[in-house]
Amino acid sequence: MENGHQEVPENANEHCPGPESESAGKSEACAGCPNQETCATAPKGPDPDLVTIAERMSTVKHKILVLSGKGGVGKSTFSAQISYALASMDYQVGLFDIDICGPSIPKMLGLEGQTIHQSNLGWSPIYVDSNLGVMSIGFMLENPDDAVIWKGPRKEGMIKSFLKETYWSELDYLVVDAPPGTSDEHISIVKLLQTTGIDGAIIVTTPQQVSLIDVRKEINFCKRVGVPILGVVENMSSLVQSIVDLKFKKVTETGEEKDVTDWALDYLKTNAPELLPLIACSEVFDSSGGGALKMCMEMGVPFLGKVPMDPQLCKAAEEGRSCFDDQKCSSSAAALRKIIDELLCSHQLRESQ
Repeated sequence: MENGHQEVPENANEHCPGPESESAGKSEACAGCPNQETCATAPKGPDPDLVTIAERMSTVKHKILVLSGKGGVGKSTFSAQISYALASMDYQVGLFDIDICGPSIPKMLGLEGQTIHQSNLGWSPIYVDSNLGVMSIGFMLENPDDAVIWKGPRKEGMIKSFLKETYWSELDYLVVDAPPGTSDEHISIVKLLQTTGIDGAIIVTTPQQVSLIDVRKEINFCKRVGVPILGVVENMSSLVQSIVDLKFKKVTETGEEKDVTDWALDYLKTNAPELLPLIACSEVFDSSGGGALKMCMEMGVPFLGKVPMDPQLCKAAEEGRSCFDDQKCSSSAAALRKIIDELLCSHQLRESQ
């Protein structure tokens, strides 16, 4: 529910004047509202920090949010690899991790143990390469195992500080990796960046219905707050693995598992060597309901493509490196590259070199 440009709490009374109104918490319509005291004492008028943030963001051409409805769908891996890909195309790229409670981007970029440095220009991002900078609360934790137990206002304050203080210099793309769901971090980043222009959101999901149910909520969140949806990516659409990387086991009559990998590979080399270059594929998640493609058609949003579950991609993320640097991630890297090309061409996000 909205009142002009003011976001009205869902539990507000009817005829709410809006939390930024001079009569907020004081009008007759506010009587008995659970938000009455908060609205009455909150500062009114536009947030002066938005001016500072707008100045910081004036050097950033494109801002892309990466969202997911549910955790564990590979959103951070996608954020890291799309940033690597854009940087490899000679764009100036920033990756901003706003997952306050679970920052995984430092590990996925090989930056664990790094700390933020401050200059006269502000906080300096940690650079993977000269054209790929990263900012995350993970760089501020003394111990990576520390739990961040913060309520909404403190989370918003931290995100605001990052946006105000980080000096990105000239960027073609700022990729924002958000936590799953539609929580405090999402509301904060949209509110703080919306006046500077958000190009849109990429939403990551897996094929099964339990994930798509939550993705539908994420899509509706974007529509409600006015964030364009650049498209949906179906991650982990199937398991792909080179035959020579497979492990083979034999189950005995007693239920014991016996490793027969060496025997199986030797047998293939001797009797069917033409099978060795093949890629084995298996559907891990149930996609009988049509998966992300069907959901996108029903909800009228773009479908960007599928990325397979690739153990080599998982390994690249664990080791903090790009999946595009070698041929080990051939299936997943090709799928990611195709999605990125589709994204750049379809949404006119491609910059001149």
